[in-house]
Amino acid sequence: MDFSKKKILICGMGRSGIASAIILKKIGAKIIICDKREKNDLNLNKELLDVYFCLQKDMDKKIIDDLDLIILSPGVKNDLDFLVYAREKNIKIWSEIELAYRIGFKKKIIGITGTNGKTTVTSLVGEIIKKYDKNSFVGGNIGVALTQKILDLDLINKKNWDLERLIVAEISNLQLENIELFKPKVSAILNITPDHLDWHKTFENYVCAKERIFENQDENDFCVLNFDDDVCKKLANKIKAKIVFFSVKEKLDSGVYLDKNKIVIKKNNGEEKIFMDISKINLLGEHNIYNVLAAIGICCCLGVDLKIIYDGIINFKAVAHRLEFVREINGIKFYNDSKATNVDAGIKALEALKDKNIILIGGGYDKKNDFYDWIKKFNGVKKLILIGEVKNKIAKQCDELGFKNYYVCEDNLELAIKKAVEFGESGDYVLLSPACASWDMFKNFEERGDMFKKIINKM
Repeated sequence: MDFSKKKILICGMGRSGIASAIILKKIGAKIIICDKREKNDLNLNKELLDVYFCLQKDMDKKIIDDLDLIILSPGVKNDLDFLVYAREKNIKIWSEIELAYRIGFKKKIIGITGTNGKTTVTSLVGEIIKKYDKNSFVGGNIGVALTQKILDLDLINKKNWDLERLIVAEISNLQLENIELFKPKVSAILNITPDHLDWHKTFENYVCAKERIFENQDENDFCVLNFDDDVCKKLANKIKAKIVFFSVKEKLDSGVYLDKNKIVIKKNNGEEKIFMDISKINLLGEHNIYNVLAAIGICCCLGVDLKIIYDGIINFKAVAHRLEFVREINGIKFYNDSKATNVDAGIKALEALKDKNIILIGGGYDKKNDFYDWIKKFNGVKKLILIGEVKNKIAKQCDELGFKNYYVCEDNLELAIKKAVEFGESGDYVLLSPACASWDMFKNFEERGDMFKKIINKM
């Protein structure tokens, strides 16, 4: 698409929306920006101060009728009235990753999605790929938005926009909802369990969003899939790309799998190689073995030397906010797992610390999920401290399942930590693993985890 003189609405002025707006303005598009917040509350770059702004609630049909394209930030819901109307008028709606793909990055995107593990796998693959391609970078839903990277690399003023460099991108379901041509060289779906039901309404809709990551791939591309995840495995019949499975539970005919304590790589021709012992992995929990297997599969698709992959794995430490050890005080160990924004992630944290006495801090924003499966894993939970919008809902479900060792706290993280220390003793583990999003009390899970660490480190 030739963007010059096109009338384009950028909806949502977060990091990716601001970068998208600056790019489109630079290449001659006539842009309108909108957000649910007032213009004075936005941290707009000086390039955008003179751009026409409209509040989301004031968006009307006259503005929409005049548009050629809408760029939608991942935090903006698809079912807003003016977006429904735009679709009826056949006006294209793209996510930020579609815009970045069209303008700057078409050759070698590694797109990683899934309900849990995206950030760890993206970070691990990114560290490995840096040793393989020094010009590679990590972006997307983690770190720098892809549109911002286009600005950082000054690609608008260069002729070779279609770069050969490798891009390792964490891709969320919210970004995938509005793609059109976006096509990674290697896609990966790590797992799919119920999440974001407040957004997608049904699990089936959520799965449909996730599977869009491979819809434009062909036989020259690769898709890395979790063989042990029933939902992922069923998607295989829809995929045109070469499939590389990974498994902890099964010996595969080809792919990457765990055999006792050894990770094995097996090629289609039957050639088999024992790659490494899992004792070399510096990450807690079985879920992180899955993450390592996925990373190996992705890197093998790209032809990365096995020695580079091995060195990357053994030197990789836990990502911030993912079962991150904070410190030990009077024999009590504190772990930050603020990234556990859904029930499945909360379960994985408990499984990683099995056989430990856990004082668990949980609760947060209500994404309309239930918590029964999480509560059933409370065998090692000595005390549950509940905070946030959903705390009473969790308490009620605890009562229904007969778990009474909970304390409903005020919505104050520092007070929750003090209560955890009161309940704890030497040998216990205080774990912030909320199984909920953070938006009721915090800007994001990073802010929640950072506050947890700050409070602990002041003690």
